[in-house]
Amino acid sequence: MDYLSLFRMPTPMKITGRSSSITNSFINSIIPIIVPIIVPTNEQVKEALDILGMDHDSFQCAYCGATASEWDHLRPLVLNKKPTGYVSEIHNLVPACGKCNQSKGNKPWHTWITSSAKLSPKSRGVSDLNQRIEALHKYEAWLEPTKVDFESVVGKEKWEQHWANWESVQNTMREAQTLATEINQAIAKAYAKL
Repeated sequence: MDYLSLFRMPTPMKITGRSSSITNSFINSIIPIIVPIIVPTNEQVKEALDILGMDHDSFQCAYCGATASEWDHLRPLVLNKKPTGYVSEIHNLVPACGKCNQSKGNKPWHTWITSSAKLSPKSRGVSDLNQRIEALHKYEAWLEPTKVDFESVVGKEKWEQHWANWESVQNTMREAQTLATEINQAIAKAYAKL
C-alpha cells in the first residue's frame, strides 16, 4: 500500500499572505454597532426569513439551502481594499453556510451565485438556484440599507491618518516578509548540507 500518497506537507506561510485580513480588520474595526438601527427586532428577523422563504424550522443558507451557520453580508463591507459604506444590519445580512460565505467573499452576490467559482451554488449544482436568486432579489429590495460616508463623518484628517496607519502596517509586513524569507533560505541552505 502507498502510504506516501496520504501525506502532504503543510503549505508554507507568508506574513504578507495575511494582508487582506489586516485590511478587513482596519475596515471592520471602524464599523460601529448602531443601536437601534443595526440590532434587529424579533419581528424584523421573522420578516427577513419570510422574504427568503424560511421560518424558524427551515433556517438554511439563502444561497444554497444547506444548514445556515452564520449571517453573511449580502452587500460587501469591503471592496477594492476600501469600505463600501454598508454596515452590519438585518437588511444587509442573510443566513449562510460556511462554504458559501467563504466562496462568495466580497464579490457581488448576484455575480457569484451563478459563477463557476469554487463552492458557488451553481458549481455545486444547487437545484432550486433560480428560486433562491428570486428570493434574494426580493430581499435586496426589502429595505434600503444604511450607507455611511465615513470620511465625511470623522473628517479628512482622521480618515487619512487611519489609512496611513494601514499603509504603515502593510509596509512593516512586507519588510518582515523579506527578512523571514532570508532567514528561511539560510536555514534551508544550512540543513541541505547535512
